[in-house]
Amino acid sequence: MTTQFMKHKTKHALKAMAMLPLFAAQTAAENEPPPTAGKNLKMPNYGGQAIIEGVMMRGRRVAAMAMRAPDGEIKIHTEPLSAIYSSKLMRIPFLRGMIGLWDALVLGTRALTISANVQLDKDEQLEGWGLYLSLAFSLIVGLAFFALLPAGVGHLTQQYLHYGPIAANLAEGLVRLVILVGYIWAIGLMEDVRRLYQYHGAEHKTINAFEGEAPLTPKSVARFSLEHPRCGTAFLLDVVAISVVLFAFLGHQGLLWRLTSRVLLLPVVAGIAYEYLRWTADNMHKAAVRALVKPNLALQRLTTREPTHDILEVGIAAFNAMRAKETVS
Repeated sequence: MTTQFMKHKTKHALKAMAMLPLFAAQTAAENEPPPTAGKNLKMPNYGGQAIIEGVMMRGRRVAAMAMRAPDGEIKIHTEPLSAIYSSKLMRIPFLRGMIGLWDALVLGTRALTISANVQLDKDEQLEGWGLYLSLAFSLIVGLAFFALLPAGVGHLTQQYLHYGPIAANLAEGLVRLVILVGYIWAIGLMEDVRRLYQYHGAEHKTINAFEGEAPLTPKSVARFSLEHPRCGTAFLLDVVAISVVLFAFLGHQGLLWRLTSRVLLLPVVAGIAYEYLRWTADNMHKAAVRALVKPNLALQRLTTREPTHDILEVGIAAFNAMRAKETVS
């Protein structure tokens, strides 16, 4: 693979994931020790995210990124997490979900930028005001498509079809779900993003192998599932479902308040969704919970692909680098 092709590949993938700061398919890394899988009840919960030609793994105190450089070498970058993630604030229900949302925006976007720069020459690095303006634009577009556009449709059904609050919010939620699934499916048709989804699959398989107490080798990890109950894709589906219920309690709304409330209440919805995600992940041994999360796991089939041997190597390298730093930090 030539350097020129990798430059084109990276820029194309970044363009396709322009809305990624809003809905990065990122596994929700926990900051407390209770388990969600595996035999060892003292096992910590880890999470991560697919990045450009790589995987980011996040522990309780450290994030590690492993990226396949154009020359084929695996580059490792590690950095400590903010002290807030190990503070008492992250033990407060609902508040920790809001912090987690901010984490997905900041840490996830930073990881994507670092990984993209690995593929670019020094004079083409993504940095400075140009990068910040691009990210701000992406966030605004993401909010417009996933929050404001569905809210506008809900208002129209209420205003002109005379739907009640519940029916109008169901229509809004349906539009939001269609946009979410349609976007994930559409970008998955692009070759570059399909490869990104392979790295997402490698991240899941690696964590599943660790939680299953299996050897972390490509051959061993390949046997594990592409799905994981703590995946950020599941979080997004939960956000859509919870928003329908929460917004129904607001009653009839004018257009301005309807649009404003969707933005202002996003952290609240995220906090509730985060707690629900934690609860389902910690209770996967119950048949009723497994039935509840089937839609979440099904949606992950759109955001993951079966990884190749070399992609699994990158996922394992990221996980091992994170674990090594966690041990000594």
